[in-house]
Amino acid sequence: MGFWIFMAANCMLVPVLMIVIGHVFVKHPPRDINGIYGYRTSMSRKNRQTWNFAHYYCGKLWWKVGWVMCFFTLLLVLPIMGKGDDVIGLAVGSWICLECIVMVATIGIVERALKSKFDRNGNIR
Repeated sequence: MGFWIFMAANCMLVPVLMIVIGHVFVKHPPRDINGIYGYRTSMSRKNRQTWNFAHYYCGKLWWKVGWVMCFFTLLLVLPIMGKGDDVIGLAVGSWICLECIVMVATIGIVERALKSKFDRNGNIR
């Protein structure tokens, strides 16, 4: 049971972090364009407008996707409670890989939104 609890907590890390960081990006985005903290792509760093838009859009997206992933994570971890360590490890490890793929895929969605709202110089269309 202890291994299941540990793995279930690990499985919830990505969705919970997406929810928390999404909320932070929407309510308290980084003030200055920087290379350390925030949604940092070449398009988002063009100017202040692209920076703010990218953080707001990414924050809203991560918040929504994080809640959806929390729901599906619970659907995964509850049925495997009490199964063998190998089954739990394989299921949770595979699920965490899928969560990471989903998280990285959101970059493409935000970049597409940036490119539809701004030209390549960062000016509003």
